[in-house]
Amino acid sequence: MSELVTGEAVALELLPAKFPSRALAVLLDLAAAMVAYVAVTMVLVVTTSSLDSAAQAALGIATFLLVPIGVPIAVETLSHGRSLGKMALGLRVVRDDGGPIRFRHALVRGAIGAVEIVMTFGTVASIASLVSARGRRLGDVFAGTLVVRERIPVAQTGLIAPPPPHLARRFAGLDLSAVPDGLWLAVRQYLTRMRQLDPGVAGEMAQRLAGDLAARTGAPLPADLPPAVFLAAVVHERQSRESRQTFGADGSAPGGTPAGVRAGAEREAEAGDPSVYRAATPPVPPRSSAVPPAAPPRREQPGERPATGFAPPA
Repeated sequence: MSELVTGEAVALELLPAKFPSRALAVLLDLAAAMVAYVAVTMVLVVTTSSLDSAAQAALGIATFLLVPIGVPIAVETLSHGRSLGKMALGLRVVRDDGGPIRFRHALVRGAIGAVEIVMTFGTVASIASLVSARGRRLGDVFAGTLVVRERIPVAQTGLIAPPPPHLARRFAGLDLSAVPDGLWLAVRQYLTRMRQLDPGVAGEMAQRLAGDLAARTGAPLPADLPPAVFLAAVVHERQSRESRQTFGADGSAPGGTPAGVRAGAEREAEAGDPSVYRAATPPVPPRSSAVPPAAPPRREQPGERPATGFAPPA
């Protein structure tokens, strides 16, 4: 486990990829790149046979720079750190603060990787990964990146329980476009691990994360909600928006709650509801009914009233 510090100064833990999985991912990427390079080279040899040797050499150098080096850089940039080998093994390249990588990170990793992986047959990259505490090669060190595991068992991360029904649509009007990916990652890491932390530390982290999230959304922090409940409700709102954008109206249950989340909430309720809200939300007294229950009908004793329903005059 590796402790990272996000741009919002929040400590979180990620699982760095181990050397065998990284090496296998690199081998898969190299195999795919070599197959593509050989195919493109054969096409160029056939189509450029009429050119002179200098032009053919220039095309060969350009093909080597574009296919085995340029294509992986483009793939990592567009997929936010997931190449073909990393997708097969459940790995991803992220920044040191836990956020997604950009073009400059992929460019530095690819340029240095051409030297430490391709030209030295992986010797330099292997030594650097084995020496590094977080398994980083030289390209990761200079680019400020880290390869982490995406597929983590549920038992290690836990689940983010859905918010109570009265909070499901309370934050539907928040503007979440200004919230960076690093802050979302920090919030999710906190919500999945808050019950494993010391209560004092967990409360302090929740207050700090809730303040950062409220500042990014431009809305004041609700005074009637604990910070942990506010964080979980906003994360649920973001997931609901993504679900509606991906699956449309059919992908969500009534009230904006995704069907999968709603089913999970029902299962948790049947299992005893071990959610974070029981510890974070103060108990709410049951509300009294607005209409008092009707009194049971009074049984009349025989002889009180005559059978005709009229009382005799006094």
